[in-house]
Amino acid sequence: MNMNNQNNTKHFKIIIAILAVALATAIAVLLFFTSGVSETNSSRSSDTTANQLGLSHSGYELEQVVVLSRHNIRSPLSGGDSLLGTITPYKWFDWSSSPSELSLRGGVLETLMGQYFRKWLESESLIPDNYMPGEGEVRIYANSKQRTIATARYFSAGFLPVYNEDVEYHMQFDKMDPVFNPVLTFVSDRYVQDAKNQINAMYSDQIKGLKDNYKLISDVIDMKSSSAYKEGKVSDFTTDDLEISLKENAEPKVSGSLKNACTVSDALVLQYYEEKDLRKAAFNHSLTFDEWKAIGQIKDVYGDVLFSAPLVSVNVAHPLLMEIDKELRTDNRRFTFLCGHDSNISSVLSALEAEDYNLPQSIEKTPIGCKIVFSRWKNSEGEKFYSIDMVYLNSEQLRNIQLLDMNNPPAVYPVSLKGIERNQDGLYGESFVNERLDSAIKAYDDMLVAYR
Repeated sequence: MNMNNQNNTKHFKIIIAILAVALATAIAVLLFFTSGVSETNSSRSSDTTANQLGLSHSGYELEQVVVLSRHNIRSPLSGGDSLLGTITPYKWFDWSSSPSELSLRGGVLETLMGQYFRKWLESESLIPDNYMPGEGEVRIYANSKQRTIATARYFSAGFLPVYNEDVEYHMQFDKMDPVFNPVLTFVSDRYVQDAKNQINAMYSDQIKGLKDNYKLISDVIDMKSSSAYKEGKVSDFTTDDLEISLKENAEPKVSGSLKNACTVSDALVLQYYEEKDLRKAAFNHSLTFDEWKAIGQIKDVYGDVLFSAPLVSVNVAHPLLMEIDKELRTDNRRFTFLCGHDSNISSVLSALEAEDYNLPQSIEKTPIGCKIVFSRWKNSEGEKFYSIDMVYLNSEQLRNIQLLDMNNPPAVYPVSLKGIERNQDGLYGESFVNERLDSAIKAYDDMLVAYR
């Protein structure tokens, strides 16, 4: 291809990126004014004050940002001909995408997130207006699934609207990339037994505590009137039928009520985000915010059981931890965006020994589209520090597609690492974070030695 054709192609791609941002913003404005902007009178939980301190730290210079993101809103993982379609007599939301793929709303929301990060980095002078990255300054890397690639592209459109940054993915389309694939790369009989014992010790009480949650979702979907229930394909959810499977080169799996209830919980949570009429989202039930949170808690427990026990998390998160560590130590890198799944968020936080948390104004523990943001800062003496934060859209921002800016930012929740103290400005010393990453990565090698 000659130089003129190359320039024309580049200019065309830039125009497409600009049009994508303009279209997403126009849709966001339209949906903001047509969506229901208020919830029922008891729609907010008592834990309603999101941390609005933001991502900035006065008196420090921002040097680098690495983001580990969950994909944005998708359709349910299974279609209408699966158990999900027969477990209720009601009709699910008319999803705008095929099963498991990013929805139209998800694309709009992720573009807004990209725009917010652009404005934040501009305000911190890490990037200039209309940033055109130099060689190696920006990396956008996604798992090879449709919902992660699409999320990364929408984020890039908002983050770099006048530059066509490539979205990097390594595997054949719709195949899991080993970096993001939460599979157990090593097991032995003794490892499996100890991991199961650890899971049971940590989460058996939480599973037993889901009795009321199970009744709630069963009532909401009227499961007993469904064809699946009448035909014996599904029975009443119970808290004592959990079976755990841990196999090499496979994701951890569970069977029983928790698995089936999670499928319903996931679909209801997604319907809550997509359907502007809350009663319709709950199949004509009037649910409080706490009840929606109870529905979301089922999938939260499911995710913790699968990926958050330390023996499991250091195993499945190992490739991604090495990728994060590499990015944080890459010279000249200003910004990295790694796009994966909730399993990646859960396992990485567990492997880093993060304290447990309860996000304000969210019905999910790992909200759709949420991000773990590692930001490195320098003080006037040249000392380096890190802030580690969960950045997410709260429930109203997700439902109403609110425009984001420095006056209406996403929610920011500081991640607390066990055994490490922050300084008076809420930052961790660089050496402590590096040591924690090294320890989490080394834990995999220690596991191999202990269980071979």
